[in-house]
Amino acid sequence: MRLIPLLLLPLLAVAACEPKPAAPPPPAQEKAAAGPTAADFGDLFVEASIGDASSLIPFLSGDSASSDIQGYVFTSLLTVDRDMNQIPELARSYDVSPDGLTITFHLHPGLVWQDGAPFTSDDLLFQYEMMVHPDVPSAYKEPFLQIAEATAPDPSTFVVRYAEPYAPALANIGGMTGLPRHLLRDVKPSDLAKHPLSRKPVGTGAYRLDRWEPQARVVLSANKGYFKKGEPRLAGVQYRIIPDTATQFLELKAGNIDMMGLDPLQYSRQTDGPTWDRFRKYRYLANAYTYIGYNLTRPLFRDVRVRRAITHAIDKQELVDGVLMGLGRPATGPMKPGTWAYTDQVAHYPFDPARAKALLAEAGWTDTDGDGVIDREGKPFAFTLVTNQGNAPRKKSAEIIQRRLKEVGMKVDLRVVEWSSFIKNFIDARDFDAIILGWSLGLDPDGYDIWHSSKTGPKEFNFISYANAEVDALLEKGRRTFDRAERTKAYHRIQEILAEEQPYTFLYVPEATPIVSARIEGIDPGPAGIGYNFPSWWVPKAKHLRGETAIAP
Repeated sequence: MRLIPLLLLPLLAVAACEPKPAAPPPPAQEKAAAGPTAADFGDLFVEASIGDASSLIPFLSGDSASSDIQGYVFTSLLTVDRDMNQIPELARSYDVSPDGLTITFHLHPGLVWQDGAPFTSDDLLFQYEMMVHPDVPSAYKEPFLQIAEATAPDPSTFVVRYAEPYAPALANIGGMTGLPRHLLRDVKPSDLAKHPLSRKPVGTGAYRLDRWEPQARVVLSANKGYFKKGEPRLAGVQYRIIPDTATQFLELKAGNIDMMGLDPLQYSRQTDGPTWDRFRKYRYLANAYTYIGYNLTRPLFRDVRVRRAITHAIDKQELVDGVLMGLGRPATGPMKPGTWAYTDQVAHYPFDPARAKALLAEAGWTDTDGDGVIDREGKPFAFTLVTNQGNAPRKKSAEIIQRRLKEVGMKVDLRVVEWSSFIKNFIDARDFDAIILGWSLGLDPDGYDIWHSSKTGPKEFNFISYANAEVDALLEKGRRTFDRAERTKAYHRIQEILAEEQPYTFLYVPEATPIVSARIEGIDPGPAGIGYNFPSWWVPKAKHLRGETAIAP
């Protein structure tokens, strides 16, 4: 599980770059070239998550479970193809004005909500009106607030106009799904998050929600009214809540789930041999990173020398080699290596315990009483490092980090907390010392929602309370020009500042390592990962396991 800073994500939330099979696909995959027939429609796809969804109204939740299920139930104006190009989805086409300030979306004719009501541009306008309303809590408000005017001149046309350049416009507004005005017109904006549709959504996507059993499973069935004819090809999806990844792995091995993100040990050592011929593994650098985030309102972490010392005390390569088993690389900042906005020409903090101790001494932290714990003014350097249950690499990283920090005199307690409790009681409540968490990244490098000093409110993503006036100005500059060279300069400088100030200790960029049942056809790995075309996945009739209905035991 991870927080999702931007909504425009392909289905299954396994988007990344340049995936490749871990081994040549077995011969069974060759049958896919013939394509499915009508007889092949059916079967139930089962996947698992360590945590339950929170809300299924788009833009009101930031967790991956909610995003995954929303991706099945809703369709967005634009999506991505295999090569990470944005392409029309609900929109049949779009136009951008020569000055880049106006985007006009032209909808497919005959679109309908899953309850049969017409889907029109007015539903997109309604979503915009809700998102800009001050009483609607959302970490995704910012892109909507940039719009000077949104209009629906006719049922099939939706127009957004900006007063000044906004470079991430398509990456963000393209993720709009609309909200059904006919079902929500009487709701108070402050009550939107509590509306029954948050538990029983009505969307336009390939699948409709049939049943939600809290902390157990979400059951979805094919939307026969889906506007993309011939899809979806699978009859249903079961999204099982299994907090323990070891239990997930046993269920996978038994054939009770069809896909799982393997941890490094499972990928490298536990999924070889005849038992696993029924699966295909994939491996690619994830569009994500893992970090330690410091609560900068806590006095312990306000001194930059302390944060730099902690980074010096951690051997990132040890984490990559020992925790990820080589399936990743050390991180230096919030951009994915290999993308246009990334730079590694920033301050580096190599593993150096002696330098860490020297920085701590400069900040007044020394072991005055010989008990092995540094102290200042009679107070020991002690804090709690919190991470979420169900992520073995984070837990193992925390244990190694705890040991390394002890070696420089810090007393670190570890807490591993169930996901929903982690978000509610620690992240949303801002009640933590330091956390280990991860971000999934969107199509555009704009990091305004995470790093801007104005985004520290309830449910917003700058929950460490970071504030830097130059970073604020650079974030504004990066989004206010369409000039790639100017944007690159801004984002490189942001990375330089973050490296200098270390509000996060950027730990590693992991490789995504999904495994999928070999009976699934239609998977076409590309820069977008494997899940971008999920409605096109199918199972040959002879390999169906679970019938033709999602309502299955």
